[in-house]
Amino acid sequence: MVALETSKKTVMECESEHFLMAQRQLDEIALEMGLDPELHERLRYPKRALIVTIPIKMDDGTVQTFTGYRVQHDVTLGPAKGGIRFHPEVNLGEVSSLAMLMTWKCSLMNLPYGGAKGGIRCEPWKLSQNELERLTRRYTSEIINLIGPDKDIPAPDMYTNEQTMAWIMDTYSINVGHTVPSVVTGKPVSVGGSLGRFEATGRGVAYCVRRAASYVGLTTKSPTVVVQGFGNVGAIAARLLHESGYTIVAVSDVHGGIYNPEGLDIPRLQAYLSEMGKVSGFPGSKDISNQELLALPCDVLIPAALAGQITVENVHDLKCKIVVEGANGPTSPEADKILHEKGILVVPDILANAGGVTVSYFEWVQGLMHLFWSEQEVNHRLEEIMGRACDQVFEMTAKTGLRPRMSALRIAVGRLAEAKKLRGLYP
Repeated sequence: MVALETSKKTVMECESEHFLMAQRQLDEIALEMGLDPELHERLRYPKRALIVTIPIKMDDGTVQTFTGYRVQHDVTLGPAKGGIRFHPEVNLGEVSSLAMLMTWKCSLMNLPYGGAKGGIRCEPWKLSQNELERLTRRYTSEIINLIGPDKDIPAPDMYTNEQTMAWIMDTYSINVGHTVPSVVTGKPVSVGGSLGRFEATGRGVAYCVRRAASYVGLTTKSPTVVVQGFGNVGAIAARLLHESGYTIVAVSDVHGGIYNPEGLDIPRLQAYLSEMGKVSGFPGSKDISNQELLALPCDVLIPAALAGQITVENVHDLKCKIVVEGANGPTSPEADKILHEKGILVVPDILANAGGVTVSYFEWVQGLMHLFWSEQEVNHRLEEIMGRACDQVFEMTAKTGLRPRMSALRIAVGRLAEAKKLRGLYP
């Protein structure tokens, strides 16, 4: 196990395209708001990073060793908060950039959290359930000194789920000698999870779509929506928008996309996806590529798949009025500027997909209080917080002329900078 405390040498380890992009966004808003250079410098790097090796016995009796990470970017506002992902491309730079984004996201939503992220470099789809459990539990034991309900609270992310969180909670609880539900969020309801958590991120995206449509003055009776990424976030947002009268004209998954200008029947599509495993071939639709999907005429585009989807190479192909970022980092900084110049409203990721961490906060609070809310209460509180954050970002944009992403960062970094000044710098 190798612990890496932040230093310039450590930073070199985590410099990657994702991390440098996150730093560039901070640098831009720091310059615009005249941030104290010392505070700016402190915020450019993660507070703490941990790299662990995870040897586990496979089902065939062999031993394989995996690499795991946990990065805490900042804990000024409260314990660190962030997901854990299982993916073959997980690396220190990616995890560090996502931890930084979590810091801004929590601050923007005014949650008492700092930002963190974790992951294991693996191919989870090739592992059995027993191998995944052994991998998760060993990883938990390796990072156990970093996590805790008052220190760092993990949550699900790419290729992890509520079962993963239950294993982490159980492993942590066994090691400390008593049950600690609040060490993670995104757990099954039967072991202390919150009602409404599974749908929270997609529901938050849908809230942001409706707020953005009102902000730009969309008068269309049934605004058209294109969703890239029909996974948990995209599918839930599509369903909720479909139910509220929006016309979902195209969706896609890793295999490709489908298009029907008259609108897709989302409940039927979800049933088809459950049976076929992909959206391609859905009756009454035309198969298209993911790149063709981004260029479709629509009112709202929701990139809810992977990072780096909207770039300078394809940004001029977009024919939407609003982009609502369901994924983390789907738009490059250069493309973001071009969209703003073209008059396309971008609801940035730290706002649009903050529904998950917001309901994770609700789950954490409920666990600490041992008092649980109804799903209606959870959804009402989520809509209230998401709506307030949207209004603040749009008001800042109208007042300053900043891009919405920079407006969101200005609010988030401003809150954090104020807290850092008040707390001071320990000798």
